[in-house]
Amino acid sequence: MSITGWATIAFFLLCVVAITRPIGGFLKRVLEGETHFLGRIFGPLERSFYRLAGIRPDEGQSWTQYAFSVLVFKIACFLAVYGILRLQTHLPLNPMGQGAVAPDLAYNTAISFLTNTNWQSYSGETTMRHLSQMLAFTAQNFVSAAAGIAIAAAVIRGFARRSAGTIGNFWADLVRTTLYILLPACVLLTLFFVFEGVPQTLSGSATALTIEGAHQSIALGPVASQEAIKMLGTNGGGFFNTNSAHPFENPSALTNFVQMLCIFALGAGLTNMFGRMVGKERQGWAIFSAMVALFLVGVSVLYWSEAHSNPALAALGIDPSFGNMEGKETRFGIAASALFATVTTDASCGAVNAMHESFLALGGMVPLVNMMLGEVIFGGVGSGLYGFLLFAIIAVFMAGLMVGRTPEYLGKKIESREIKMTMLAVLCLPLVMLGFTALAIVIKPGLAALSATGPHGFTEALYAYTSAAANNGSAFAGLTANPFWNITLGVGMMIGRFFVIIPVLAIAGSMAAKKISVPTPGTFPTDTGLFIGLVMGVILIVGGLTFLPALALGPIVEHLAMLRGSLF
Repeated sequence: MSITGWATIAFFLLCVVAITRPIGGFLKRVLEGETHFLGRIFGPLERSFYRLAGIRPDEGQSWTQYAFSVLVFKIACFLAVYGILRLQTHLPLNPMGQGAVAPDLAYNTAISFLTNTNWQSYSGETTMRHLSQMLAFTAQNFVSAAAGIAIAAAVIRGFARRSAGTIGNFWADLVRTTLYILLPACVLLTLFFVFEGVPQTLSGSATALTIEGAHQSIALGPVASQEAIKMLGTNGGGFFNTNSAHPFENPSALTNFVQMLCIFALGAGLTNMFGRMVGKERQGWAIFSAMVALFLVGVSVLYWSEAHSNPALAALGIDPSFGNMEGKETRFGIAASALFATVTTDASCGAVNAMHESFLALGGMVPLVNMMLGEVIFGGVGSGLYGFLLFAIIAVFMAGLMVGRTPEYLGKKIESREIKMTMLAVLCLPLVMLGFTALAIVIKPGLAALSATGPHGFTEALYAYTSAAANNGSAFAGLTANPFWNITLGVGMMIGRFFVIIPVLAIAGSMAAKKISVPTPGTFPTDTGLFIGLVMGVILIVGGLTFLPALALGPIVEHLAMLRGSLF
């Protein structure tokens, strides 16, 4: 560990704090239909779209109507992406001559991108043509991120409104998020990435003459535009197989820092939007503070772990002061790699600038734990906020039980309906993560995809299903997916997304219909350090009780074995 490394982490956090309030204010103005500077530019286009689509943006939807709109839109997205991938051979913009994608892989990929997971069981530059990258993947990166933000806005309205039967209009939220937030920001980001050397071309490849005299084909394509929305929308799906470790996706320390900042930007801004919309900005800062505290714990443990070398290498006489550089890019180093891995798994992004499987056992456990907690530490755009609110509901429910009062959050009583929906959303994730892992490690199709044995092989399987259910998309890099894995991972992604979204929208509808109670001296404040500590405790206790046995079978026992000289 070095002062420079800690300074990088501190400066990153300061930048996140600095952009949170401006972004939160702009998000509120856009999603509440208020006046903002981009409205004068794109307002006519927005209204034209509503007229053509027959949408009345001011017409509110109940939670069931909102959820139905989400599901219909997602089904249409799945069919479109699946069709493009299966018909890839017959479509234009195919300079590399890629063929049609296999049915199980097309299914997995379509589910992956519509759920904002972006799990990639393929090598992008050798499997997908440019049209698929743009029309299927980049387009889905925009609308899946916009849908997540729209759902978060609907949930916030449920807490902010009183005696209301509606929580907004999904189609209006989707259009406004895409038109006013994601598109303008991604245009600027794309120009920045191109300036820094990221390719943006429809050419297939370039041929280079190596110093050995051989000819090497270097894949090219519309990389910069996909890179922009990949990070801002916390999608994570890279143009190249090695993702942000590839110099064409992430050429410098500057682009690496900007990418990390983009991953957290909208998730952090949504916490401030929450505070503004409920009329108490301190509520948003309380959520933000809890997320920051959990983030600091994770990045500190990961940086500490990777700053140490493997004892087996030290026994060979290799200087341990270099730390664990296996699987990392020298242009980033240990601190930036540890920070990136923490950021991308705190958020539901999945982009990587280092191979997580090459981390030491405890270092690799940090990204795994981040995802197991439901990615509530900033999380994906939208999903991080409403995931955190589920734990906030549990926290105030427990506080109410301890003092013998009806639990309240933001002046609204938490009753049995909200608790049932909360538990459904919270428990579906470990069911998928642990259930599918148990299945995969006892049957031949599951074991055939693993590149390692022992606790490391178990961690490969656990990481994959955790990443799928948490809609993250990063992998342990040693897994070679087959039809069994493609199908089960696809099921995990769907459950992890929609079995959370539907209960969360049900909670929003229930809360919107309630009146706001006047605070009394006995009301539990939810904008203080006590609440922050309580909700953090709930998150860690629930995660610990659920996943500690699985972690003990994987990274923990691998770490203990490493100390005794056994490697896997």
